[in-house]
Amino acid sequence: MATQAHLDIRNLTMAYGDAVIQENLNFTVKRGEIFVIMGGSGCGKSTLLRHLIGLMTPYEGQILLDGTDLWQASQEERNQLISRCGVLYQGGALWSSMTLAENLEVPLKEYTTLSNKQISEVISYKLALVGLAGFEDYYPSEISGGMQKRAGLARAIALDPDILFFDEPSAGLDPISSRLLDDLILQLRDSLGATVVIVTHELASIFTVGDNSIFLDPDAKTSIASGAPKELLETSTDPRVRKFLTRTT
Repeated sequence: MATQAHLDIRNLTMAYGDAVIQENLNFTVKRGEIFVIMGGSGCGKSTLLRHLIGLMTPYEGQILLDGTDLWQASQEERNQLISRCGVLYQGGALWSSMTLAENLEVPLKEYTTLSNKQISEVISYKLALVGLAGFEDYYPSEISGGMQKRAGLARAIALDPDILFFDEPSAGLDPISSRLLDDLILQLRDSLGATVVIVTHELASIFTVGDNSIFLDPDAKTSIASGAPKELLETSTDPRVRKFLTRTT
């Protein structure tokens, strides 16, 4: 089961109009692994993420989720596939005018038939999973940046997704909060059995959580390396990959 392909990317080319961002991307994300999309700023990491979660249409190529082509499927089937995904956006993307409980309530009311009592129980459980038990009535402005990220993560797992996507989860966090978030991602992967795809350039996170990875290069406009991050650090001879993985800042 652990080796089954969960997400399969075939000959993917991404473009804005006629401007190609990345081309001929081929990689497989196995069920239950933590897969890292890495590379320097401007290489197209977040653009790739937007393609994987159905927000952008490929210029060419295929995105297969459990063997189904996301963009050859009907709208109804695509919506069903995407509903099995959870996303933690870079800024947390919490509604500032809503409490944490109300933020989590949105997807639960939209996509389930649970009663209000059941929804309240799910919210409390999901917040507890990310270390925010008792914070249901707090507004995002009343908690720290690290807690906001965890609240965003609680919302991302509200519907028990099969696959979780993270866009620069450690952005804006101090080293301690960043490490705590990495530990939480590992715990949730193990407890929920979810597949995790992370976009990041943070080396500490890459080496802590990454089971597998691809490296996007802005000049080559494609992936120039793939494999376990720690193995790439030891074996890659490409100067661009080595420079990225051995930098000190």
